[in-house]
Amino acid sequence: MDNAPGKTLSQTISDQLAEEIVLRRFQPGERLDEQSIATRFNVSRSPVRDALRQLASTRLVEYQPRRGFSVAAMAASDLDALFEASGEIEALCAKLCALRAAPSERKRIEFVHQQAQQAMASGDAKAYAELNEEFHALIYAGARNRTLQDLALSLRQRLAPLRSRGFFVAENRLQHSHVEHEAIVAAMLAHDGEAAAAAMNSHAANSAMNVLQHLRTDTGRPVASVD
Repeated sequence: MDNAPGKTLSQTISDQLAEEIVLRRFQPGERLDEQSIATRFNVSRSPVRDALRQLASTRLVEYQPRRGFSVAAMAASDLDALFEASGEIEALCAKLCALRAAPSERKRIEFVHQQAQQAMASGDAKAYAELNEEFHALIYAGARNRTLQDLALSLRQRLAPLRSRGFFVAENRLQHSHVEHEAIVAAMLAHDGEAAAAAMNSHAANSAMNVLQHLRTDTGRPVASVD
């Protein structure tokens, strides 16, 4: 299999499995057999095991002795808590970025936002998802607080499977996301910390609502776990 630029083989497998779990191609409780996955990706079991361990660290899958790895389940309340924590940290990063970022950093954020607009216009959800990650990472860095940056990145990593490109094609989320980014960028360029925080908080809340609506079943059973 071909690796995406800058990604290890295990990370590429991890990303693919994560997206499939989130999109319900695997069900909560379903066993993830290492050999079957290795055969599917035409690789040895070693990178598959590493990929499953990565997913276990994000709580998307769970490991049990003698049973191995299986798809985890998480209650909606647990997802709410993760998204709430991530949203608050991101909002603070946005506020500080609006106040502290250098002109070159603001220009870079604006440029990535413009690239995302082109991806949105062409309906390229994969490109948009990648630019979305860069957009947020630039804001974390622009906050000029390494502790907050590390916290934001850690929480974002845990939620990464729920930010797969599959969610950007559901209910026009791609378009809505870009509009929300527009408000964040405007606040950044205006050096308005409070507006940037409010815009980011709203963006995070809408992202969470989109994911939870997508994952919630009519029966009210637990939804798939997050990273």
